[in-house]
Amino acid sequence: MTNNETGTFWDHLDALRVCLIRMLVATVVFGVVAFALKDMLFDVVLAPRTSSFITYRLMGVEPFSIHLMNTGLTEQFIIHMRTALYAGLLMASPYVLYELFRFISPALYDNERHYAVALVGSAYVMFVLGTLLNYFLIFPFTVKFLGTYQVSPDVANMLTLQSYIDTLITMSLVMGVVFELPVVCWLLSKMGLLTAAPMRTYRRHAIVAILIVAAIITPTTDVFTLMVVSLPIWLLYEISILIVRTG
Repeated sequence: MTNNETGTFWDHLDALRVCLIRMLVATVVFGVVAFALKDMLFDVVLAPRTSSFITYRLMGVEPFSIHLMNTGLTEQFIIHMRTALYAGLLMASPYVLYELFRFISPALYDNERHYAVALVGSAYVMFVLGTLLNYFLIFPFTVKFLGTYQVSPDVANMLTLQSYIDTLITMSLVMGVVFELPVVCWLLSKMGLLTAAPMRTYRRHAIVAILIVAAIITPTTDVFTLMVVSLPIWLLYEISILIVRTG
């Protein structure tokens, strides 16, 4: 339907059903592809556990290797399916967003459609950037610190594959959401709910909040990792001020 056409509630419900089915099929198809490419998938996922990872090599980190273990009979197979599903959703996300936009666009005016495209596109790009930053910088140093930390040489670390995957996925989602800060601030400014003045006034309070959030995201005690996480979030805050002021 176009924005000049109307339909009954059941027409819209049926269109939504078709949209959801298409998104589900796309996610499943990409998930099956990721499942079939098991070696390639886990070469990427497990790369940060050794010093051969690109981030460690660029920063001259001393050689190390974290050994993962499996403790359940079905755990590896379930983790394989979960990881493939997440990878499929990530790969299918552009198509998922396209289907969602195609569903809601008939209800939007031309100027609203322009803002919706900018909002959805920006949100997607920022989420991907947050995920990549986590994979290449934040997660590797978190893994290295926690995976090699010992209270005594007599106590060996025995890390499970499940804890490794859960930490990677959780931190990726958190950083993806955190990177939506400029988009959210832009949206609030367009709605007249946020201006640059209070953001500048409470900058010091925001920095304290950023440090707290960074400490929660990376449960490590070293200042370097805390700064690695805090710096991009602070830059996002400053960019948000600029966007709100000029937007």
